[in-house]
Amino acid sequence: MITLGAAGLDMAVTHGDDTRKETDFHHHRKGQFLLWMRGVLTCEVAGGLWLVPPGSAIWVPGGVRHRMEAAGTIECYVVYVDPAVGDALPRDCCTLSTTPLLRELVIRSAALPMRYEEGAMASRLMTLLVDEMASAQPGLVHLPLPTDKRLGRLVEWLMASPSDAVSIDAWAARMDISPRTLSRLVSRETGMSFGRWRRQLHILLALQWLARGATVQDVAAGLGYENASNFVVMFRKVLGETPGRYLKSRT
Repeated sequence: MITLGAAGLDMAVTHGDDTRKETDFHHHRKGQFLLWMRGVLTCEVAGGLWLVPPGSAIWVPGGVRHRMEAAGTIECYVVYVDPAVGDALPRDCCTLSTTPLLRELVIRSAALPMRYEEGAMASRLMTLLVDEMASAQPGLVHLPLPTDKRLGRLVEWLMASPSDAVSIDAWAARMDISPRTLSRLVSRETGMSFGRWRRQLHILLALQWLARGATVQDVAAGLGYENASNFVVMFRKVLGETPGRYLKSRT
């Protein structure tokens, strides 16, 4: 670990073999900016689940309880940001889209000395890094998680059987509530319609599976689509690119 005290930042670089790593819920005094280069990372906080594709990043503010799970061959850079220098960064946990400049600044900062002169090149680089992190655009791979216990069961069912394409009426019958009540619950708890929330779940699962090496055909079948073309249309509608181009642009 390289401590960059003059800028209020710490830097950690992590590499790992093909394995699965999971943490319990915890928090840090400093905020965490994780640049994820290889592997699959999911981060859960109260009320939300995020997936970080390779080449993207996630921001976890200081004091926020979170749990992370990583799988595959792992390569990441973690920047710990002191609250004193992180005022411009988001107040809530979120994924962030990265630019080539931001990625290179993070990687370059890992090679800086532990202490450096204020106003020197290293100091200017770290100031630019904080500015670039603050200007990064929020990502789209976010799944709001409801706190209502009834919807909690629904989430478990959908996670366990994502290919189950039954209607909201059928789900409501399983839960012994009316479709209107279920629709209102989902909208109130997630800010999304039932259909949009389920599509977002499919996107999250699809990116997990694709990052682990699954084919588009396998993912489409696992999510209950009749063919790969229908899945690709849905994916491009949500994220603006085909699955292959989306992942390639972030590696």
